[in-house]
Amino acid sequence: MAAEIHSRPQTARPVLLNKIEGHSDAVNAAVLIPKEDGVITVSEDRTIRVWLKRDSGQYWPSIYHSVSSPCSCMSYHHDSRRIFIGQDNGAVVVSENRRLVAVLSFSAAHQNRVSAMVFSLESEWVVSTGHDKSVSWMCTQSGSMLGRHYFTSWASCLQYDHETQHAFVGDYSGQITLLKLEKQTYSIITTLKGHEGSIGTLWWDPVQRLLFSGASDHSVIMWDIGGRKGRTLLLQGHHERVQALRYLQFTRQLLSCSADGGIAVWNMDTQREEAPQWLDSDSCQKCEQPFFWNIKQMWDNKTLGLRQHHCRKCGKAVCGKCSSKRSTFPIMGFEFPVRVCDACFDTIKEEDRTPLATFHEGKHNIAHMDMDPSRGLMVTCGSDRIVKIWDVTQVVGSSLATGFSPR
Repeated sequence: MAAEIHSRPQTARPVLLNKIEGHSDAVNAAVLIPKEDGVITVSEDRTIRVWLKRDSGQYWPSIYHSVSSPCSCMSYHHDSRRIFIGQDNGAVVVSENRRLVAVLSFSAAHQNRVSAMVFSLESEWVVSTGHDKSVSWMCTQSGSMLGRHYFTSWASCLQYDHETQHAFVGDYSGQITLLKLEKQTYSIITTLKGHEGSIGTLWWDPVQRLLFSGASDHSVIMWDIGGRKGRTLLLQGHHERVQALRYLQFTRQLLSCSADGGIAVWNMDTQREEAPQWLDSDSCQKCEQPFFWNIKQMWDNKTLGLRQHHCRKCGKAVCGKCSSKRSTFPIMGFEFPVRVCDACFDTIKEEDRTPLATFHEGKHNIAHMDMDPSRGLMVTCGSDRIVKIWDVTQVVGSSLATGFSPR
C-alpha cells in the first residue's frame, strides 16, 4: 500500500494491487488495456510486452517482442488496436492487433530520441516530439511525412486536440508552444511561459479546454485556454520533478505524479485564486530598507543592504525580517508552508489553511502514469524497472455512475 508523505489525517489512499517485474532496464511507459486485465509496457531494454492477468492473480507477459533500439515512449489506441512506439534512434513504429509486428515505420520521424506521441484516428495522423528539438506529424494512410517544426530546446512532451488539430508542445526551456497543424504547413498560435524548469508532462482536457503542465520546478500549472483571459492557477505540493498528469472531468480532480514517487490528488472543483506576479523593487515594500544592490540608498542611509524575498500571497518584494513567517495557502495552490509577509500572515484564517489536495507515496520512481477511471485503476512505472497497478477508487471515486469511458 501507499503511505502518506505529509503529516495530515487521511483515510483514503491508493491501494497497491499488483507489481509487475521482469524488465532489465527502465520502463518508460505502461498503459492499461481497456476492458481487459492487461498492461502494455515499453522499456529501455528494447522490449515491448503485453502482460495479461492469470488465474493466480499475477501478470505474465503473453506477448514479448524485441526491437533494435530502446523504446522511449508509447501511445495505445484501443479502438483501432494499434500501438505506436517511439524509439531512441528517432523512429516511430506502428504495430496492430497487439501482435507486436510492425506494419508501418517512420524511420526518419526524428534525428534523436522520440519523447512523446499522439495518434489521431480522425485525421489518421501520428504527431510526435523528439530530442532533435522538433515536432513531426505523419500520415498513417500514406506513410508520408506531412510536416515538421523545430524549437530552440528539446521537445519533451505533447498533447493534441483532435477536433481542432492544435498541438501543445512542452520543451526543456520551460515553454509550451501551441501550434495549428495542417497538411504540409502549420502556424504558431502562442507560447505559454510560467514554469521555471523544463516541462515534464502535459494533459489537455478538450471539454473544459484546460491545459495542465508539470515541470522540473516541482509545480503544476493549469492554463485556462478556453477562457481566453490568460488565467493560470499554480499548484505546489511536490518535492521533485512532476512527470505525469491526468485530469478527471467528472470528478473535477487532477492527479499528478513526481519522480520521487509522490502522488497528489488535487480538488479542482473548488474556488481557487491566481498566485500574484512577483513585484520588482529596490527596497523592501514594507519597511523600505534597501536591498543589497541599491547602493545609493545604502550610502544615504548608512546601512547594509538586505536580501530580497517575495510574499507568495501578495507578491510584494520584502526583506527577511518582514517575511519571517510561513503558512500554507491552498486556495492559491500552496499545499506546504511558503514565505508570506507578516501582514498577509495575519490575514490568513485557520479555515484558509484547509488542504485542497491529498498526498500519497508510490514508493518508486514514477516516470509515466496511465488511468482507467471507469474501473478506478492506475498504473505507474519508472526507472526502477517496476510497474505498479493501483486501485484508486478510495481517492478519486468511481466514474462508472457517470458513464465515463476512457478516451
